Amino acid sequence: MPAPRKYPQELRERAVRMVFEVRRQTGGAPGAIARVADQLGVHREALRGWVRQAEIDEGQRPGTSTADAQRIAELEREVRELRRANEILKAAGRKKIFDGLLERLDQAGA
Repeated sequence: MPAPRKYPQELRERAVRMVFEVRRQTGGAPGAIARVADQLGVHREALRGWVRQAEIDEGQRPGTSTADAQRIAELEREVRELRRANEILKAAGRKKIFDGLLERLDQAGA
């Protein structure tokens, strides 16, 4: 289970909007992330990551979007479950074959 998030989702979204607004007002001058992080009391690198992910989600930057990452995680979980079920079925099949062989040996020896 992942660790609890330090910052609420509402704060993250607000901070990202503020960074985009500051960048728009200043013509993209550097320092928007630092300024907003200091105003809101969040770690600069945390805010930088949120902004980067928002840019990916909006198609402004290459990378895996949040929706794609969630879908990938769901599919990986499903693959793990199916592999586990497959192993159980294989083991059950082997046991059935083994039991059948033992039964034939018993019948042949009797």
